[in-house]
Amino acid sequence: MDKLVYTAATGLKAHMASQAAIANNMANASTIGFRADRVVFDRMQLSGSALDTRTPASEEVVDADRRPGAIMQTGRPLDVAIAGDAWLTVQAPDGTEAYTRRGDLQVAPTGVLETGDGFPVMGSGGPITVPPAESIKIASDGSISIVPPGGDPANPQALDKIKLASPKGSDTVKGLDNLLHVKGGGVLPEDLDAKLQSGALEGSNVNMTQALVDMIENQRAYEVQANLMKEAKNMDESSASLMRLPS
Repeated sequence: MDKLVYTAATGLKAHMASQAAIANNMANASTIGFRADRVVFDRMQLSGSALDTRTPASEEVVDADRRPGAIMQTGRPLDVAIAGDAWLTVQAPDGTEAYTRRGDLQVAPTGVLETGDGFPVMGSGGPITVPPAESIKIASDGSISIVPPGGDPANPQALDKIKLASPKGSDTVKGLDNLLHVKGGGVLPEDLDAKLQSGALEGSNVNMTQALVDMIENQRAYEVQANLMKEAKNMDESSASLMRLPS
């Protein structure tokens, strides 16, 4: 009986986490470079033996659908779309390297080159800092050049190169911060063959139709688990009534 209740409870928890991931996907259907969340499930161990239950792994850390989003032309010099499987390297809040497909770059008031959601973009020697400039250009290999105030537009100055990383062969997972991380720590190798498309952005890869279908199916599965818990309660009450001594 305890195992039945435990199975139902963990099932309810898992479907709640899945529903939260689906809701997050729908909320980010128009977010630049967003990769749809999916909950990671592992077998749970109890008292040394594996049960046939599922629970979100790594404290409900989510992984991502790796399919690319649609490319949109913007014409903005600081907008970049990443070709292939490479990822843009940024600095996570804890100071470590993390990775994103979000290419709507901007220069912060401090001069740091950031993504649209505020993460510093990493170059060859750390976060890229852009000095005052009349114009900024990002080449297809990630090289950044600027024309300083009063400079000759025909002779731009090389500044730095955006670090593009390859996840191939590495165990990566998407975190709750919407960034890609190397599982267990570490960094991804630089992808020297990666290319950028300037003046374009990669949109979200969320399929709204599929997200709605997933939400309905998940809700039905949640109701099944809730009914299972109700049946476990009824069975427990029936068993208790059989144990009562007649008065």
